[in-house]
Amino acid sequence: MKELTKAEEQVMQLLWKLKKAFVKDIVDRMPDPQPAYNTVSTIVRILEKKGFVGHQAFGNTHEYFPLISRRDYTKAFLKNFVHNYFSGSYQEMVSFFAREDNMSVSDLDEMMNEVKQDLESEKPAQNE
Repeated sequence: MKELTKAEEQVMQLLWKLKKAFVKDIVDRMPDPQPAYNTVSTIVRILEKKGFVGHQAFGNTHEYFPLISRRDYTKAFLKNFVHNYFSGSYQEMVSFFAREDNMSVSDLDEMMNEVKQDLESEKPAQNE
């Protein structure tokens, strides 16, 4: 899966939130100063060519929707990030952020408990 540019990711974040939208809807929800309609339209068409976005035509206008879920993109992005910056080691990544953020042992324990709970809550869904 290709990595998104900052502008593409900003548009995708809005599409994931909105579920489906016309270009005008996306522009309206962008922070000020809002980009031009044509700029956002171009980004959406690029996302469509990359396979991230699909559309439904309504006459001359198109309603766009994500083809890739936020979760799937996040998983692929993190996998690539860990591979490029931490030699593929999630343990090395967590260790790096723990050192950089001066996390305490109790903070790390809390984080590990949350991860464990998340993994346990996903088990039934994976077995279906």
